[in-house]
Amino acid sequence: MTTIAQPAIEITGGVDTHKDTHTAAVIDAAGRELGSRQFPTTPVGYRALLAWLRSFGTLVMVGIEGTGVYGTGLARLLAQEDVPMAEIDRPDRKSRRWQGKSDPVDAYAAARAALARRRTGVPKQRDGRVEALRSLRVARRSAVQHRADLVRRIKALVITAPDEVRTALRRLADKDLLAVCAGFRPDAGRMAEPSVAAKAALRSLARRHRDLTTEIAELDELIAPLVEQAAPDLLALNGVGHEVAGQLLVTAGQNPERLKSEAAFAMLCGVAPLPASSGRTHRHRLNRGGDRQANSALHRIVICRLRWDQRTKTYVERRTKEGMSKKEIMRCLKRYVARDVFHALTRQNTRATTPDQPLRAAA
Repeated sequence: MTTIAQPAIEITGGVDTHKDTHTAAVIDAAGRELGSRQFPTTPVGYRALLAWLRSFGTLVMVGIEGTGVYGTGLARLLAQEDVPMAEIDRPDRKSRRWQGKSDPVDAYAAARAALARRRTGVPKQRDGRVEALRSLRVARRSAVQHRADLVRRIKALVITAPDEVRTALRRLADKDLLAVCAGFRPDAGRMAEPSVAAKAALRSLARRHRDLTTEIAELDELIAPLVEQAAPDLLALNGVGHEVAGQLLVTAGQNPERLKSEAAFAMLCGVAPLPASSGRTHRHRLNRGGDRQANSALHRIVICRLRWDQRTKTYVERRTKEGMSKKEIMRCLKRYVARDVFHALTRQNTRATTPDQPLRAAA
């Protein structure tokens, strides 16, 4: 008797990621559940997870929830093995209430979302220059935020300090205030006196501020070459510096081709116009979603162009005469800037723009 070889079934995997363990689930092309299992978050565990998925048939897609956080290691391995994968958004509340909550349930939900290509996206690559830039920017952003907090704490301490200290410091500008506080020499034997203790605290905060300034400058020296190598076209745009370019590179990722269009990039940055029309009113409103750090970077570009770019000034004057508010004009300009940034990131050659083009791009 002759036997007919059974073709390997096509299967889709889903992974619910956590700090110490990943839970994987497998479904077939019809969405039937084939099995689930938990694996440790180690290189050996990642390879065991992939081998387990492949044991069910031909692996056509893996949906992972959190490829940029707990799922980073697994996503790197799948990319090395050329396994198609998708970033899965967390299920909405209605689905969670209906299905319940557990690791296998979430893994099966990720597999079904990957199979249906629902609420999915292409993960960022985590093995290039942009990933190195992201790590440095995490340290820099923390230092900048802490330095700003130190200034607020120093000013608050000056307000509540004894009169002799407050009188000497309250009228000083920030730069002079920090210099004077860093130069204090309080007597260690008189720390029981409030004025001496206040000076010691102010000196500590001011010197910490100075150290953070040095740290930020050192990080800037490391970040600048990476940005210049990764996106020279982006730096050539009006109003784009190393800080802004670095943030936009991190937002787009090492593989900006994952962004399907400039509209998708605008939505990612939270500058895509949302319709807010009703009856005879036809307008758009601000988008409160997206990457707010990227939105802030685009906002800074617009601020620079409002001051230095004549085309932008002409556009603002025209739209103001048409009755648009300042917020609406800024929304349109950020959408217009997102177009320039998208083409610079993807290194596409676009035709020269005209002053009237923001009206068509951002209205």
